[in-house]
Amino acid sequence: MSGKFITLEGGEGVGKSTQLKALAEAIRARGHSVVTTREPGGSPGAEAIRALLMTGDVDRWSPRAEALLFAAARADHVEKTIRPALARGEWVLCDRFIDSTRAYQGGAGGLSDSDIMALHGVGSAGLMPDRTLVLTLDLDQAAGRAEARDGGKADRFALQHEQYHRDVANAFQAMAVASPERMRLVSAVGSPEEVTALSLAALGDLL
Repeated sequence: MSGKFITLEGGEGVGKSTQLKALAEAIRARGHSVVTTREPGGSPGAEAIRALLMTGDVDRWSPRAEALLFAAARADHVEKTIRPALARGEWVLCDRFIDSTRAYQGGAGGLSDSDIMALHGVGSAGLMPDRTLVLTLDLDQAAGRAEARDGGKADRFALQHEQYHRDVANAFQAMAVASPERMRLVSAVGSPEEVTALSLAALGDLL
């Protein structure tokens, strides 16, 4: 049985971490072995790079430097965690992947999609998910959830200004419209259980 690579995407506060856990339980209940992971991180080397990316002042790194650091972290994550799990026939559920770089460093940071994908080709041999679920939520509601989640300890990206987050959301929307076979928009407005049901429906053809 071949493994499947599923990624959850979206802006800050849309509930990706909550849905990742719920989806993992639901997919395991269907008889699949599941590995859950995250970006940046997911392997020892990538977790070390995560600390560089997520802490410090908002302007600690330029979008170009961020893209390079994310590509390096992703390369280690793919090599050490994702590809081995897929080779074992496991499902891999990942909180963020290449589309976050495309939205944050591309859509909000101004880097071209071709440059970002070129880095991905070198670092991770162009690995793409079988399905990407983009959780969508009104920016004000998402900001409230993120603030409640972070408890005053927001990371560099959560601290960005409103237009930055709007640009991120718009980039995710545009990517999903351009890649309907791989990417599915999932409303995160309802209860966690309702969002999980919508997410499972968006994975129906793979399950």
